Amino acid sequence: MDRAGLIAFLTAPAFTDIVVLSVWVSLSAALLAALVGIPLGAALAVYRLPGRRPIVIGLHALLGLPPVVVGLSLYLMLSRSGPLGAFGLLFTPAAMVVAQSILALPIVAALTHTAVSDLWAEYGGALQVDGASRLRAIPHLLRVARPRLLTAVLAGFGRTISEVGAILIVGGNIAGYTRTMTTAIVLETSMGDFAFALALGLVLIAVSAGVSIALFGLNARLVNS
Repeated sequence: MDRAGLIAFLTAPAFTDIVVLSVWVSLSAALLAALVGIPLGAALAVYRLPGRRPIVIGLHALLGLPPVVVGLSLYLMLSRSGPLGAFGLLFTPAAMVVAQSILALPIVAALTHTAVSDLWAEYGGALQVDGASRLRAIPHLLRVARPRLLTAVLAGFGRTISEVGAILIVGGNIAGYTRTMTTAIVLETSMGDFAFALALGLVLIAVSAGVSIALFGLNARLVNS
């Protein structure tokens, strides 16, 4: 693809659809991982749950969870012969969100656990002396830990926005439907169109940085408000 063709494609509606889908899927997955991972990490830090230590060790072990394994497992579950095949989620954006959220969940939960554990060790006794139960103490600890929680969510988003293996398996890389920036990069590289693949990579970096800057700006406004 020559320069004119590259510019034409990067300004075309099809390219916009790829970027929008990438951001939507990744943000949705990161949000889902945060909704589950933050309460889970906080509970593991504050409560003495049965089997807590193996769960915490497991979360840290899953930080390097291979995306292709997640993709293959979900594929088998969502295929027509799988237990969830009746929902018809295979090769849809919803399946991609599920795959990415599974990959981001251990990151968010493990980082949240570390942040809240530190604060619980420092302030937990004082909160209980003041009459706060463990359940009532968690929101206070989460507010104090907000900068570190933001880092956890951004780490989860970084995992989702850069993911390719799992979503390629469960999404199918269907043009105009499940094709994201990462899967498009893989496709264009395999076709030898390195200029387009590189341009997509630069856009991917810009989008990732833009979302991070926006979240940090929002957090700063909340802190100062």
